[in-house]
Amino acid sequence: MADLIKIKQGLNIQMVGQAKEEYGRVSQSALIGFTPESFYGITPKPVAKVGDKVKVGSVLFIDKKNPDLKIVSPVSGELLAINRGERRKILDFVVQNDFKAEQAEIKPIDLNGSAEEVKSSLSDAGFLAFFKQRPYDVCIAPTDSPRAIFISAFDKAPLAPNLDFILKDEVSNFQAGINAISKIAPVYVGVEKGCSWAAQLQNATVTQFEGDYPASNVGVQINKVAPINRGEIVWTIAPQEVAIIGRFVNKGILDFTKIVAFCGENAATPAYYKVVMGSSVATIAKANVLEGRKLRYIAGNPLSGTQVSADAWLNPFVSQLTVLPEGDDTHELIGWIMPRFNKFSLNGSFLSGLCSCLRNKCKYSFDARVLGGERHMIMSGEYDKVFPMDIYPEYLIKAIISGNIERMEELGIYEVAPEDFAAAEFVCSSKVELQKIVREGLDMLRKEMC
Repeated sequence: MADLIKIKQGLNIQMVGQAKEEYGRVSQSALIGFTPESFYGITPKPVAKVGDKVKVGSVLFIDKKNPDLKIVSPVSGELLAINRGERRKILDFVVQNDFKAEQAEIKPIDLNGSAEEVKSSLSDAGFLAFFKQRPYDVCIAPTDSPRAIFISAFDKAPLAPNLDFILKDEVSNFQAGINAISKIAPVYVGVEKGCSWAAQLQNATVTQFEGDYPASNVGVQINKVAPINRGEIVWTIAPQEVAIIGRFVNKGILDFTKIVAFCGENAATPAYYKVVMGSSVATIAKANVLEGRKLRYIAGNPLSGTQVSADAWLNPFVSQLTVLPEGDDTHELIGWIMPRFNKFSLNGSFLSGLCSCLRNKCKYSFDARVLGGERHMIMSGEYDKVFPMDIYPEYLIKAIISGNIERMEELGIYEVAPEDFAAAEFVCSSKVELQKIVREGLDMLRKEMC
């Protein structure tokens, strides 16, 4: 029986537009694009040249500092463009999909091999790019030896996909992926309480979690199961990426297909769609949104996702595409003074926030407005209500703002990632961009230490 950890602090936001547990029809994207910024922390160095014929698994670019960190093409076809911006910064790599799915010759993963041999095979197949490291929440350095590898196999964010639904036909591949990465370091899997298939898992330590968002964040799970100390490194990876590794182990083929939940108030048919990594947002969203209002597309969930345009490339690591109204055309009588029943409220600013039972059951309509302006941060303890890690979030934010690296270390910055502060940012009455501050703090620390 897996251990159970109950998370008391958190935030449950029920939003309109949850994806139905069914698969929608979608045509595969004719163009596939990878943006180096999706692989945070790397300096891209092109390997393929414009006009080159590429196969599934052909290397497009590598990390200049870590050549074994390879980003490969998820389709076969032709490298159509390497687009650059100011100072020749690489913006994206665009591949013309020929829909033939010709495979590059990649040696299989030998599960009886050493950790370095398995790591080498994962590198050749482009799988090491799936991993992130803590501290810093950046792409890994393949030469590192992590203390552990963590996987969060559920998601409690607003409108988040049901990973049990996504993984129900992938359990054997998920297990095969765990078998492979467990050769590198011990694997820890976090699942939601009552997960039906978790008991079957082998070669991993499974922990059940009960609680609201951000209980599903891998950073929270690391903090509760095995906190990071200075000098230690752990890797994290998302469950669908583990299944992709498992497909290669079981079948010997590179299949970079992912399931993405298309959701949000302005999604005409909120459902699950099978697409190739790096597909265009328009592949799913085109003719699949309710028009009439200015829309915001978010790669990820509404709290920690990234705003993208309708013609952008979908971040290869997200399993959710959210579309919400911008709200800049909304005019409400008397604004916040009206005692509204249809507005989400955590502190009772509206009548709908006075009863927590009612608040947790109702589905609310949200748009992208901030509904206020940034002001001085007040030490009110409001972050603590939704921040379940054994860290003082307000003091850590102040240490980052002041640039006090020693204080940042003392307060646990090694354990956090920007997404861990998403719920706190949502409830922040001062409208402070906490995730941006945490990202800047991690970058500052990494520059100082590396």
